[in-house]
Amino acid sequence: MKATGIVRRIDDLGRVVVPKEIRRTLRIREGDPLEIFVDREGEIILKKYSPILELEGIAKEYATSLSEETGMTVLFSDRDAFVSIAGTSGKKYKGSRIGAEFEKAMAGRKPVMEKHPEPKEMVKGEEMDLISYMIVPIFSHGDVIGCVAAWNTEGAPMEDEVGLSLRVAALFIGKQME
Repeated sequence: MKATGIVRRIDDLGRVVVPKEIRRTLRIREGDPLEIFVDREGEIILKKYSPILELEGIAKEYATSLSEETGMTVLFSDRDAFVSIAGTSGKKYKGSRIGAEFEKAMAGRKPVMEKHPEPKEMVKGEEMDLISYMIVPIFSHGDVIGCVAAWNTEGAPMEDEVGLSLRVAALFIGKQME
């Protein structure tokens, strides 16, 4: 991304408005947390903050355990991209942007489960043929901060116990953030 020089004034409460086109380009939504850094030259740097990234190690171990037990691909995401992935059909997606199905689950604020669905956009720009999938939003302080999901591309559809495991994983990660 090229450097953009836009001049903004600070109001009497210390607020600076980030232009809409920059927010849209960087996918910064109202209420998203930002980190503020100050360097030696007096520059103020704003960086999107992902609370899930703080727990990437725990999420990776949890995903690996669930994947080994269920034989499914298990993924943790923040609101933008996949953070931790375990299982054979998903490793290439680490760091990829989440697809429309994840965005819908987060917007709806409740778990989504389908067996034998039509092809779905799980990864941005890529429709996938799945046997079954489940996406469970992760909440922290009442806000959706990401998702935990599982899918399989072969074998039998997902069992209800897998759904319970995913809901427990979402609660666990959410509690770690509080």
